[in-house]
Amino acid sequence: MKVSRLLRATTLALLTTGAAGLLFSPVAEAAAPMAKTSAPGFYRVMLGDFEVTALSDGTVALPVEKLLTRTTPAKVEKILARAYLKTPLDTSVNGYLINTGEKLVLIDTGAASLFGPTLGKLLANLKASGYQPEQVDEVYITHMHPDHVGGLMAGDKLAFPNAVVRADKHDADFWLSQENMDKAPKEAKGFFQGAMASLNPYVQAGKFKPFEGDTDLVSGIKSIATPGHTAGHSVYMVESKGQKLVIWGDLMHVAAVQFAHPSVTIQFDTDSKQAAKQRVKAYADAARHGYLVAGAHLSFPGLGHVRKQGGGYAWLPVNYAPLP
Repeated sequence: MKVSRLLRATTLALLTTGAAGLLFSPVAEAAAPMAKTSAPGFYRVMLGDFEVTALSDGTVALPVEKLLTRTTPAKVEKILARAYLKTPLDTSVNGYLINTGEKLVLIDTGAASLFGPTLGKLLANLKASGYQPEQVDEVYITHMHPDHVGGLMAGDKLAFPNAVVRADKHDADFWLSQENMDKAPKEAKGFFQGAMASLNPYVQAGKFKPFEGDTDLVSGIKSIATPGHTAGHSVYMVESKGQKLVIWGDLMHVAAVQFAHPSVTIQFDTDSKQAAKQRVKAYADAARHGYLVAGAHLSFPGLGHVRKQGGGYAWLPVNYAPLP
């Protein structure tokens, strides 16, 4: 009788304290291991009758306090801290796929293997989004820096074998010139080599067709010349049913800094004074007219609107919503 009462009392105490599990679970369950990965991949919106798919090529950590110019490292770090950011800053590299219903157009291709191991995901994300690279009809390049043209090649093969590649002739004349590469400082030669390795196979295949300045490319998409970051830097305006999207390329590198301070430039600019002018003009126009904007280095998916705020501008990312 005493043993029975003792057993009941012990069991009650174990249940009350949660220790009963020790009696009934001879082997403890381990916690699930941390996955430590995320995969934004692609994000899709409609623009009138056009389907726009943002494609992530990945992110790259950049020492932006050393790269940004017309400012100081201390100022950059202070501004980043206010946005709960620090350097090296994980910087998105984005491309944009436009399905007009008649043409499938890719704007910028990411870096492939030209910019380090954390990039090169655009082609896989294009496939994950439901398309195949063979379906791409045209590829438009904002400018010929490695993180925009590297994805044109998949190893030694054309990544988009059925596509025509287009870019401003001023950029092609500069970056595809052996003479210019020979004259360039040692640290800049890789930019020329990346452009040549990515574009020349399309040139040799008769699939590269440069344009000059503002040009209507396909119905609903036109190039707008914005030289400064490079000699032939272009943005692309996409319009359907009264809705507009402007794809900026490298008019923006560090949103937390350059929206509030549009005069801040970056070492990669060919002509920093002209690049700053193009940036201010683009921000003012986007804020005035309220159209959608996309940026290669805005945090993925890099889509949103611009609002005037004090002496600078504020960035308003699109509200996340799945397509119906």
